[in-house]
Amino acid sequence: MSNNTKQAEEALKQSAAKMNKRYRLGYHIMAPANWINDPNGLIQFNGEYHVFYQHHPYDENWGPMHWGHVKSRDLVHWEHCPIALAPGDACDLDGCFSGSAVDNNGELTLIYTGHQYIDQPNNIFSQNQNVAVSTDGIHFTKLKENPVIAEPPTDSSQHFRDPKVWKNEDTWYMILGNSTKEDLPRVILYSSPDLKTWTYQGVLLQGDKSMGFMWECPDFFELNGKHIFMFSPQGINARGDKYNNLFQTGYYVGEYNYERNEYIHGEFLELDNGHDFYAVQTFLDDQGRRIAMGWMDMWESDMPTKGDGWCGAMTIPRVITLDENNKMLMNPVEEMKLLRQSKHVLYQKGTIRESYFENVEADLLEVKVVFDLTKSTADLVGLKLRGTGQEETVITYSIPDQKLKLNCSKSGKKTDGVRQTAFKTEGQLTLQIFLDRSSIEIFANEGQATMTSRIYTSEKLLGIEVITEGGDVYVNGLTCWELNDIWQQEKSAP
Repeated sequence: MSNNTKQAEEALKQSAAKMNKRYRLGYHIMAPANWINDPNGLIQFNGEYHVFYQHHPYDENWGPMHWGHVKSRDLVHWEHCPIALAPGDACDLDGCFSGSAVDNNGELTLIYTGHQYIDQPNNIFSQNQNVAVSTDGIHFTKLKENPVIAEPPTDSSQHFRDPKVWKNEDTWYMILGNSTKEDLPRVILYSSPDLKTWTYQGVLLQGDKSMGFMWECPDFFELNGKHIFMFSPQGINARGDKYNNLFQTGYYVGEYNYERNEYIHGEFLELDNGHDFYAVQTFLDDQGRRIAMGWMDMWESDMPTKGDGWCGAMTIPRVITLDENNKMLMNPVEEMKLLRQSKHVLYQKGTIRESYFENVEADLLEVKVVFDLTKSTADLVGLKLRGTGQEETVITYSIPDQKLKLNCSKSGKKTDGVRQTAFKTEGQLTLQIFLDRSSIEIFANEGQATMTSRIYTSEKLLGIEVITEGGDVYVNGLTCWELNDIWQQEKSAP
């Protein structure tokens, strides 16, 4: 372990000892204390799942980026590992920025962006690409050959980051988020026989101004015979219910030709329509599942946990699939059921007029409700997660408008508290909801729509209310499970 890493670990221990835990999550990935953002290096290695993340171990605000690290055998019960990467070497003086991980013949290999400031007050910087390796999956050594890519193409802006690396046949490929000198967003492609010597192959895809000025955290993978390009564009303007966050995360579905480096794709679609979802990254596990995680926060949003000495979390892991219309669906991994403890059937079957309330007092909950709209006359149906006083989080579906809405205005988001998305359903509406101490994740009709937001309540949850407007609703079951708190007694890997 380098001196920089040891120093960061010590600072983290001191911060964790004085942290306020009121909003600490029960089953999501967080750092032991202080700031985190993008997920990095998602991989299954030697039978264990690894998640790295952008981390500032000295402060609850963004700063010189390190790579934090957790691992798990089941995608649910995570343990903290030592900090994997710390900045300060010539190749990464001011930050080890986002990147990815691969298994190179039993060597866990991290590929990341080195960040160096030229003029910090004016945000002028240089970026390069570097490699670090590990045989035990815990302790990493940076290559003496770093940087393996020293500078961007000559027609490029200073933005040159977030490598995603994969292997096709015998060749390694790397894509990077980049932009032209005219601030047009693009993703560029490199290839390598050995992860050390890289050859520039050109532009894989370029956007116009309507697609922002920079594409962060690009990901490129095959799913159901299609090639998916997933990315986080900065600078797209809001259009009605779309693109309401500062930055977005979404995808294209298309066809890719390796020989011609040609990608032909359909329209850009957002992945999640809540407040707090960014910088998603995916990996393939040994069951053949494509699993995704995103940063469960958003740049320049209100983050009350900073006052408590920590900030930032990951979403729960989600399996990605394509439906028959090439729409991407995200659903919780099956292993989330391992968290279930006591089960409460709150309502079995029947018609509800106006509302129905059941007491539920728990911090960590999974909730599932099924509405049969063919037997309902209501214009609007939904759930209220109610506190002991005025606080509530409200999820509704408008049947005439075919819109799913999440309202967090009375659960910590007083301004800009509402998100909604168009979502067609015929017959049945199923909502699966994961509630943690300061987050909510909603999966509608097996991932046809998802909404993820951070919520900050001062009151305990009192209960769940089924609501209806304009008529009655037939409920085909309302069930909740109390979930286990995996961080009650935090464990650290050696």
